[in-house]
Amino acid sequence: QVQPVESGGGLVQAGGSLRLSCAASGRTFVSVAMGWFRQAPGKEREFVASISWIGSSTGYADSVKGRFTISRDISKRTVYLQMNSLKPDDTAVYYCAASRERPSRAEQDYDFWGQGTQVTVSS
Repeated sequence: QVQPVESGGGLVQAGGSLRLSCAASGRTFVSVAMGWFRQAPGKEREFVASISWIGSSTGYADSVKGRFTISRDISKRTVYLQMNSLKPDDTAVYYCAASRERPSRAEQDYDFWGQGTQVTVSS
């Protein structure tokens, strides 16, 4: 199995930045893509960004385009989510997930999920 572990969450003021990390351990060879999702109180979990380990394929939700950047370090089996110009609406638990099939915006296409990391944007 693949075991994603998120880190880097915290409290930041509106307009600030955070970088989330997701380290994939275990049988990482079964994973072809990673994704970030988030869930705010009272809202459904939503897609944020995705990236392929091979092929440099990325995708973003419209709500974060131009502000968030997903990247990866293949040697470290780690993906990152650089979040700039943060807004209070970005407040959520952020989850990292691994897919055996493809980069996708759909939760059901991901097989392994991390525990989540809290991001809180004040103001």
